[in-house]
Amino acid sequence: MTASAHPDPATILNRCVQLAQRGKLAEARQQAAEALANRPADPLPFLAFCGMVCARMGDLDAAVDYLAQAHEKRPQDITIACNLIATLNEAGRQQAALDIASAELAAADQSLRVARYRAFLAQQLERFDEAIPAYEMIIARAPNDFECWNNLGNARSGAGDFAGAVEALQRAVALDPGAAPARLNLGAALLSDEREADAIAMFEGIAQDFPDDTQALNQLYFHYKQQGLQEEAMEVLQRAVSRDPDSADLQIKLGAEYSVLRDTKAAETAYRRALALDPLEIDGYLGLAIQFEHTNREDLFAPLIAEARGHGVDDASLAFIEALELRRQKRFEEALAKLDAIPDDIELVRTAHMRATLLDRLGQSDDAYAAFTHVNAMLAETPTEPLARASELRRKLSEEIALLEPSWLDSWQAAEISDPRPDPVFLVGFPRSGTTLLDTILMGHPDTVVMEEQPPLNHVEEQFGGIAALPCMDSATIMAARAAYFAEVDALQPVASGQLLVDKSPLFLYRLPLIRRLFPNARIILALRHPCDVVLSCLMSNFRLNPAMANFLRLEDAAEFYDLCFTHWQASRGLFPENIYALKYEELVEDVSEQVRPLLEWLGLEWHDNVLDHTSTARSRDLITTASYSQVVEPIYRRASGRWKRYHKHLEPALPRLAPWIASLGYDPVGDAG
Repeated sequence: MTASAHPDPATILNRCVQLAQRGKLAEARQQAAEALANRPADPLPFLAFCGMVCARMGDLDAAVDYLAQAHEKRPQDITIACNLIATLNEAGRQQAALDIASAELAAADQSLRVARYRAFLAQQLERFDEAIPAYEMIIARAPNDFECWNNLGNARSGAGDFAGAVEALQRAVALDPGAAPARLNLGAALLSDEREADAIAMFEGIAQDFPDDTQALNQLYFHYKQQGLQEEAMEVLQRAVSRDPDSADLQIKLGAEYSVLRDTKAAETAYRRALALDPLEIDGYLGLAIQFEHTNREDLFAPLIAEARGHGVDDASLAFIEALELRRQKRFEEALAKLDAIPDDIELVRTAHMRATLLDRLGQSDDAYAAFTHVNAMLAETPTEPLARASELRRKLSEEIALLEPSWLDSWQAAEISDPRPDPVFLVGFPRSGTTLLDTILMGHPDTVVMEEQPPLNHVEEQFGGIAALPCMDSATIMAARAAYFAEVDALQPVASGQLLVDKSPLFLYRLPLIRRLFPNARIILALRHPCDVVLSCLMSNFRLNPAMANFLRLEDAAEFYDLCFTHWQASRGLFPENIYALKYEELVEDVSEQVRPLLEWLGLEWHDNVLDHTSTARSRDLITTASYSQVVEPIYRRASGRWKRYHKHLEPALPRLAPWIASLGYDPVGDAG
């Protein structure tokens, strides 16, 4: 009688498979591992089986080990290779998976499974030069594979081949016109290929075909924001919100856009709506805090922090708001320390700017200048290309300066103006020259209406053709332009009979020819301040980056812009010297009454003591739209006069541009800075 033999490997493997099918994975794994320990003649089936069972059990390291051994024994086995690739990918080892899914193995696999893995993995790893030929291999054998055409388009976009991306994505959309993701990808590729009109049409088509979806409108919103098209961005965002009013993310974006439009109440409403939808949405609290900061309602910081904590918002997320509060309380060292607790994903630029301002207030000038330079470098890298837009404005000013000759003025067509409305007063000056302090003082007079940095004159200039159109304007055109201007003024800030309209916008400094053409009797107040102080202050300010303010991201640009603005002003003043009143910031802060009394007399206004209470006037304002919003609610201070001397060595590269203006405006030479 023969002894009973051990079951043969095939029987054991079959038993293991049955156990796995019944869900007894651990028992199946144990028996298969024991069979391997007995060194079967062909271990491959057990290696492959153990790999798959371990993967199903979640033991990915063991699964990879078994499958790698199996693959080594039979590298051309497509099933084993694909199982190993899939397990490596699940284990987060994409590069190792891609190494298995080689181009050679993909070419040998008629099922295209390896090619699909290879294409997917290479794209995940942003190895687009490897993903593209893999997708092209699949498409050559399966030309109607919608997903591969879509993925090929995305891979080509990643490689910078936008025309090729458009071609592939158009093929994908042709195969499945109802696939919104492919159409969204095509729209993005069209934008990258600089086919803006086609991209906008694509996104609008998606928005129309999918009336409950907001993705296409979001894409349009981001595009318009990048292009600096504020009105268009707001319009598509509002459409998106109307489709999904319960999206906290969209409400946050809406709040931010209303903030850009300086509509504080609407911004706060949107942020409050976002917090009602998601009380842990930190951007809602941050948005409200910034509104409170800009409207000088610092007393609301503490209740806002308490509200957020009550909903479970963590301390780190609230550190930014606490730093704002500490800065308002002039606890500068504590505020600076608090900044270290702010996570990098919360208000990165504003945090960096606050750090710079605190270092300045603490007298750490070198560190402050380095910090401001860092902030401006971050802003310069924004997608709206601020440095290029700033350069274009400087080029435009240079061209205008070349026009400002007596012969150009002689070419103006004669025109008569008959208008019952008196010409406005214009308050101009280089930014950070004290125009906000001065307009707040003038607001305290009952017979003035001060319009602060509003667009009516800019809109008129755009509508009627700019400086090049001035010589050809006849009486009718001028009257139409005035009517358009006053219509906008009335919509923004109605002026009662007997009140004096003061249109304050610093950089109307280079709009003197336009002002004189439309308003020949306009009086103009020129606010002056030491050129080094204004350039330094502009570099330190966190402006919204329109083409003018983008000049303050680099010292050399700021100095050149100052030079161009005053060259433009001086050339224009040589043609139109009348009705200009200059007032220096340094003299104003030394004695407000002494400086303002003669100004009011020049304007034909009686003295009112209210003009001296500028802090009450400032606090009664809903929103101060300039970088000086927090300063004009303080008593008049002199710390900003001569601040540039602390930064003298940092400003030296700008001095050749500024020195002539320092002299011509009557300031001491920079060599006397000490």
